[in-house]
This record gives sequence, C-alpha cells and structure tokens, in this order.
Amino acid sequence: MKTFWTGRRVLITGHTGFKGSWLSLWLGAMGADVYGMALAPDSDPNLFDMTDLASKLDHGLCDIRDAGAVARRVAEIEPEFVFHLAAQSLVLRSYEAPAETWETNVAGTLHLLDGLRSAGKPATVIVVTTDKVYENREWEHPYRETDRLGGHDMYSSSKAAAELLVQSWRASFASEGLLRLATARAGNVIGGGDYAANRIVPDIVRALTAGDSIEVRSPHSVRPWQHVLEPLAGYLRLAEELHADTSHARAYNFGPAAGDFRTVEDLVTEALGAWPGASSKNWVDVSAAGNRPHEAGLLAVASDLARQKLGWQPRWNFETAIERTIGWYSAVHEGQSPREVSLQQIRDYEAA
Repeated sequence: MKTFWTGRRVLITGHTGFKGSWLSLWLGAMGADVYGMALAPDSDPNLFDMTDLASKLDHGLCDIRDAGAVARRVAEIEPEFVFHLAAQSLVLRSYEAPAETWETNVAGTLHLLDGLRSAGKPATVIVVTTDKVYENREWEHPYRETDRLGGHDMYSSSKAAAELLVQSWRASFASEGLLRLATARAGNVIGGGDYAANRIVPDIVRALTAGDSIEVRSPHSVRPWQHVLEPLAGYLRLAEELHADTSHARAYNFGPAAGDFRTVEDLVTEALGAWPGASSKNWVDVSAAGNRPHEAGLLAVASDLARQKLGWQPRWNFETAIERTIGWYSAVHEGQSPREVSLQQIRDYEAA
C-alpha cells in the first residue's frame, strides 16, 4: 500500500476533521501529495492543529456548500484520487440544524462531483457515508450493502440520500469514463484526537481529565465500534482496487468482526479500565434525563464483501481499539507529541 501512494495527487475533503486528519497524516507518511478542502476545525483542541497538518499539506479552506468555490479548488488541484469526508456528521446536531445537514451532506456531495466532472480529468473517488444509511429495524443480524436504505434522523437520511445521489451519478455519467466512484459505509469510529461534542469517547476523556463522572446516554445500545485506522485502511484499499478495476464502483461496508459489536456500557467500562487511576464505576446513566431525540438501539453492519472483494479485514479488536484510543489521550495528556503518538500508532497498525 505504501509504494502505491507515493507521489499521488490526493484531495481530501473534510481534512480538518477527526477522520480527515488521520487520513492526511497516513497519506502524507506514505509520500502522497495531499490537498485539503474543508472548513476550519470545529473544536478546540483538534487533531488537525495538534499535529501541525496545515504546514504539512496543501491546506485550503472551502465550504463544500459553495459550488463555485468547490469547482475552483478542484480545477486548481486536478486530483487523481478524492476521499470525500466533508460532512455534518453529528446525529444530535442534525436535529438542531436539518437544513445545514442536508446542504452539507447531499448538496455538498453533488457540488464535488459536478466540480470533478467540469474539470474533465479522470479521478478515483471514494464518497464516505455511514453505517447509519440503512433502514434500521433493530434486528440482530448485520446489515449488508444490498439492504434497504433509510434513516430515522436527519443525519442518517441525508447520508442515505448521498448514497442514492452517487448511484444516480454513476448511472447517468458512467459512459463519460471520467470518475471511478464508490461509497464507503462505516461508523462509530474511535481514536485519539476526537474532541467533538456529544461523542462518547471525547465525553469520557473530558470527564476524566476534569475529575468528573461520565454522563452516559443509552448505555445498552449496541454499536460497531472500531478504531479510526480500520475504516481508513478500507478506504485506501478500496481506492487502490477501484483505480485498477471499475467493478468495485459500488458500496462497501467497513465494520468490526462479528464478535466485536459491543454496548456503550462496554466501551465506557473498558475505557475507564485503560485510563490510569480511573474507577470502573465513575459513570452515570442519563438516558431518562429529559426528552432526548431518537437514537438507534441496535446497529451492526456486515463487511463480508470487503473481505472477499478487497482483501480487507479488521486488525485491532475491540479491546485493542480502546487501549490505543485511551492510550493516545493519556500520552498526550502527559505531554507527548500528538503528531508523533499518531504516527507511531499508524506504524503499529501497519505492522499488525
């Protein structure tokens, strides 16, 4: 994988975000020429600034909702590969800002594809959506790529709409031969450097560093937790395969092994055990506190297709993912370099 990316012109939308920063670090370490297009980081602190990425890549501020700005940035870069991560990615915020969520996640995706088409250069494009694109029936078996799309909340429905947009785009413009286009569905990623609001791991770390109890909503909800490097490895692998073979122009799930679907309570308990000096009982269930928007109780995806067609499979199990995640925050809290801690974890993952 490393030699493939050397010297490649790669555009990452949303490069200032949590996943975008990790992907930028990884591609930069493999020798790619990385270009970014995103809003400024939306939290303080944030991984992008903590790892000094602005000085390590071609950093461009651009609102994905601005079609003209997107087209100009794409024409300037002429990318060979595009990873589209720019999104309004918080479920709870989608209830507060539904128009912003749809404008960013659906119209923004359309603006990017239109800009790439207008530029007239061949490109391999991975549009990142989410495991929440499926019509969730709260059943026990994992969802497969052929299952029905849906979405109870505005975030999920906007990402399902983005999936339909990509399908329609392929059907409408495939004969032009410009864009090799696939979607990647993953969710509930964890890892060092996430400081977003209303996410369980950042909430845990904020509480631990402040000496407070952790407020946990929906402790019995089951999620496909995985370290951020797992789906990113899948995105990279998909891009490599799609570049060589257009039969991969479709949707792929990237999730943990079947035995690694765990509850929110499991994650909290494991995280507390990994943080030096923390008590395993230092959390409180706030599920009944006030009227909270709907969140899925059970959600899991099957990644058989990625294993069979791409040769991708998870490398770090649930316990290792928690250990690496909490280890990152603990190391940085003790004064280690966020950039060096992150790059070392990338090297460890590659060696796994």
